[in-house]
Amino acid sequence: MKKKNTQEKQPVRKKKKRRHFGTFFLIVVLLAALALGGTYYFRERQKPVEAVENFLTCVQNMDFDGMAALLQSQDLSALDNADIREEAYADFFRTNNSKMTWNILKNSFHIENGTANITVLLRYIDGADLYKESITEFLRQMVSTAFSGRQPSEAETQQMLSSILMEKAETMEDQFTESQITYPLIQIGDTWKIVSLDEETVRIMSSNFVNVQDEINNTLVNMEAGEDPGDVEIPVPESDAVVDLTGDTFSIHYTHYRISEDFGGNPCLIFYYDYTNNGTAASSAMVDVRVQARQNGKSLEAAVLADNEEAADRFMAEIQPGETANVCQAFVLEDESDVTILAEEAFRFGDGQISSQVLKVTAEGE
Repeated sequence: MKKKNTQEKQPVRKKKKRRHFGTFFLIVVLLAALALGGTYYFRERQKPVEAVENFLTCVQNMDFDGMAALLQSQDLSALDNADIREEAYADFFRTNNSKMTWNILKNSFHIENGTANITVLLRYIDGADLYKESITEFLRQMVSTAFSGRQPSEAETQQMLSSILMEKAETMEDQFTESQITYPLIQIGDTWKIVSLDEETVRIMSSNFVNVQDEINNTLVNMEAGEDPGDVEIPVPESDAVVDLTGDTFSIHYTHYRISEDFGGNPCLIFYYDYTNNGTAASSAMVDVRVQARQNGKSLEAAVLADNEEAADRFMAEIQPGETANVCQAFVLEDESDVTILAEEAFRFGDGQISSQVLKVTAEGE
């Protein structure tokens, strides 16, 4: 009886195993399907991220063809105003861009319509100060060249600026800054493209040079128009203040002044100061220093003296590094009211030092 009962129970156990195996197989199939679907979605979601990273790698390497291939518009004309593609500056920009790094912050991916927005935090070299230093030195050299009677070609001026940029880059410490950009992308077939080249990426590629250009151009326009230094309100100097200014490559110090006449017999003020060349190349007060005289709130015109004045000649003459020369500048007077003298570095962009003092026209000079 026991054997018979055992044999009768065996088929029941087999049926339970079959039902369990069937359920398990169904779960495995469902999980596999979900896994495949999830893998497909993940791979598709990563494609716009990879497109952005490939684009930024091209930016690092200054690979313009690669950049264009990853843009829907294939348009790189936004680079034209930044001189990034000028051969003369290629080494400089390539060195800066090679130091750029980035992190992907956000991936807003829409598989249903083939679009995405990839947000990136970029860390790059901010060359604003370097550019200002370089342009200052470049303008000094250009003025010196012009007064020597030589007119350099466009290629020579580009090479001059390029050499100065590279020299400054080697001596100045890298200054990094960060910027967050969201790149819109669109799916075209199996590939993803960034919609267009944005201004922020251009600014990063040019190490902020695009922003500095506006400041430089505005400063040059103000200088040509004869506007006051920095076009800012000048505080009234102390009664005992004297012009005493030190720039990057020079220093000046007031010595005395006198009242005289210009070639037309008009009264004029002659302002004398010591100019010291602290640079590494020959230069002059005319190149390095900007001195203005103000009377009754107006800038006075430069005067052409009736008599020869050696100090006026030395104002234009080249002074060797380490040497000091007493120079002068003359201004046509409007009346006998006080004159305020303002002195600053000739080609200083942005905020710079201004030294000032008040002179008594009725006095004979000091």
